Amino acid sequence: MGIGQVLGFAGATVVLVGMPGPNNLYISLRSLTQGRRAGVVSALAVETGTLVYIVVTALGLAALVKASPALFTAITVTGALYLAYLGIKTLRASSAELNGIAPAPLGRVFRDGVVVNLLNPKAALFFLAFLPQFTTRGAGPDQLRTEMLLLGVGAMLIGLVLDLSYAVGADAIGRRFRSVRTTGRARNLVVAAIYLGLSAFALITAL
Repeated sequence: MGIGQVLGFAGATVVLVGMPGPNNLYISLRSLTQGRRAGVVSALAVETGTLVYIVVTALGLAALVKASPALFTAITVTGALYLAYLGIKTLRASSAELNGIAPAPLGRVFRDGVVVNLLNPKAALFFLAFLPQFTTRGAGPDQLRTEMLLLGVGAMLIGLVLDLSYAVGADAIGRRFRSVRTTGRARNLVVAAIYLGLSAFALITAL
């Protein structure tokens, strides 16, 4: 890749990865409600999911998903349902827990972050439709696999920087948010509404 392609790849990746979506939402909500440490763990979890996508794409398994619209739709719907589950879980949380938001162990925060990314249709589309555009035309299987791995790692590093920015920024806002005297129930409703709204949007897009 020439310098122009590298800059184009980096710029497009920043725009695509930085756009608000399930990953950014999850990281931001964890930072807002549970603090910076949870937000950073969420960011690392999301990029762990990205690492799985990198390996799967390089092995060519992503081509199977691309060839089967029904399978891709199923992944999208599953991701939407998982976001709905998180929203309903937030609604059912006790209003006495952490002023409205139940803290989760960091292990669970990490696990949920990985799942959110793996079931994120935007992440799947990124690896199916975007990365291949920067590979060498006519490249052999081995070269193509290597290029996809390198591009994926580059995208993951850019994504990690952006995710950590979301985590730190949301924590700064969250410090003020957590100091405001609002009822736990009201805070739960706000967070749950975000999860459920994004879930509904994903379902509408898929169906």
